[in-house]
Amino acid sequence: MAAMDALSIEVTRTAQFEAQRPRLMRLAYRMLGSVTEAEDAVQDAWLRWTRATNKDGGDDIAEPAAWLVRATTRLCIDRLRAAKAEREHYRGPWLPEPLVEPLADPVERAEEVSVAFLLALERLSPLERAVFLLHDVFDEDYAAVARTLDRSEAAVRQLASRAREHVRDARPRFAVDAATAQNLATAFAAASNSADFSGLAALLAEDAVMVTDAGGKRPAAVRVLVGRDDILRLLQGLHWRHGLPPVERLELARINGAPGLIMHLHDGPQTLALEPDADGRIAAIYVVRNPDKLTRLGG
Repeated sequence: MAAMDALSIEVTRTAQFEAQRPRLMRLAYRMLGSVTEAEDAVQDAWLRWTRATNKDGGDDIAEPAAWLVRATTRLCIDRLRAAKAEREHYRGPWLPEPLVEPLADPVERAEEVSVAFLLALERLSPLERAVFLLHDVFDEDYAAVARTLDRSEAAVRQLASRAREHVRDARPRFAVDAATAQNLATAFAAASNSADFSGLAALLAEDAVMVTDAGGKRPAAVRVLVGRDDILRLLQGLHWRHGLPPVERLELARINGAPGLIMHLHDGPQTLALEPDADGRIAAIYVVRNPDKLTRLGG
């Protein structure tokens, strides 16, 4: 009988956690900007959950969903604080670990995982980030957020107000359907692979930006390129000095909600997220070359 009771508790505990896992992963990725770190944080939450529910079968946990959100949020805050020094000494521009989804059937809402949005979250303190995400993205009321963070409701409201000032204009304003996204990514890939700089110029908005994150581990631009001419000068210079790098395989995908490319090169994969503007031109190119952020792609 005791063995049956223990098995029943284990099955219930696992089912309660698995029901919340997708939500916890979505929260942790937005908090940390890394799929890998998000998985680690959620795994740590699972370990805490098993320890907590082993006490009297977990009968003292009246709201499993709230408990798990609270545990995951606090684990992410701890990770952000520990990573502060590492981020300050990062070599070159920093971008989040790419979130790769199929072009035709993305799961995530583009405005909640866009690179620009995640970069805006980077400007927030860990507490501001947690408050903003829990309240404005995950629809928790202020009272629940206050309990999660062990802060007063007044303090939470103030943190939310400050956070909104930083992220107000960061979400992408222009969404594109799957067909448009595929056409944009295909045209960019074709122009890049053939060194068609006139074609690239036609695809780029005049004020386009290009950000490349290699973490100092692969060749990359060490500054943000601003403006169509600046981007083209770099690409033309690379072509004239080194020629076109051989592309072993090319895949179309959504990268952080934007039309994108996965390029498998001789030195490993890289991702490109292409953020469109209102005219269907490319307003931003986000390139991730840091191999530590591309292990899921074979790099």
